[in-house]
Amino acid sequence: MKAICLSLLSFLFGSNAFAHSMSEADKATALEAGNWEYLELGASHMITGYDHLLFLFGVIFFLTRFKDIVKFVTAFTIGHSITLVFATLYHIQANYFLVDAVIALTVMYKGFDNLDGFKKYLDVKAPNLAWMVFAFGLVHGFGLSTRLQMLPLAEEGLVLRILSFNLGVELGQVAALSVMLFALSGWRKRASFKKFSNAANSVLVFAGFLLLLMQLHGYQHTSHPHEFSINKDDLAHVHKDTVAPIAPDPPAHEGHEKKINPSPKGHSHGHGKPHSH
Repeated sequence: MKAICLSLLSFLFGSNAFAHSMSEADKATALEAGNWEYLELGASHMITGYDHLLFLFGVIFFLTRFKDIVKFVTAFTIGHSITLVFATLYHIQANYFLVDAVIALTVMYKGFDNLDGFKKYLDVKAPNLAWMVFAFGLVHGFGLSTRLQMLPLAEEGLVLRILSFNLGVELGQVAALSVMLFALSGWRKRASFKKFSNAANSVLVFAGFLLLLMQLHGYQHTSHPHEFSINKDDLAHVHKDTVAPIAPDPPAHEGHEKKINPSPKGHSHGHGKPHSH
């Protein structure tokens, strides 16, 4: 358990906390991108979207029947497709760090639900999972929309680009789910599954909590940038302490040439011997 937590910490804080964004390369590609490129962007964004993947992992963790998997994944897909398409089409925006903070809460929720936390700790019945997954799908779709709206979207052909991006998201989701289901199906056959299932979902809650802190930290940077700026006097002090002083250049000679004093001339005083100074 300790090793898992340390690995997770290393992954989350060793990577860019804000990596789940549209890179400059993606933005450059989108300038002349067609529907196929938007499909690829959607697929790659879903596959690298660790917050979405963690939530899906929690959703399917205990599902063994195919119809249950289809039911919950469909609810999630419908939810995120609605907000992805309509929020992008009508330019509905919000601070993406705050949206991702809510997504982190959905990860924590699913881990807590898998631990039967509502019954154990709150002594209440857990909310209907299908409706919760649909509602959380709406949140995840809004998060995807905030990323899509970072791209330079032209009005011409906008609907087709949005639909292509959404289709790419679905394909990326299918690919990710296939790997998860394969891994889980193999793990369930081992005695360690039952033994470590609680530990795995505890890690899921912990990962969601770390993601929440990271996104709130990112929000602080965007909403209060002056609180994170470096004081000019402190910067000068640091620069003075860390940079070695540079010796002044020797004074320049007139005409950039070294003048040599002429040799002293000999002379004499009265009847004295000739001499020089």
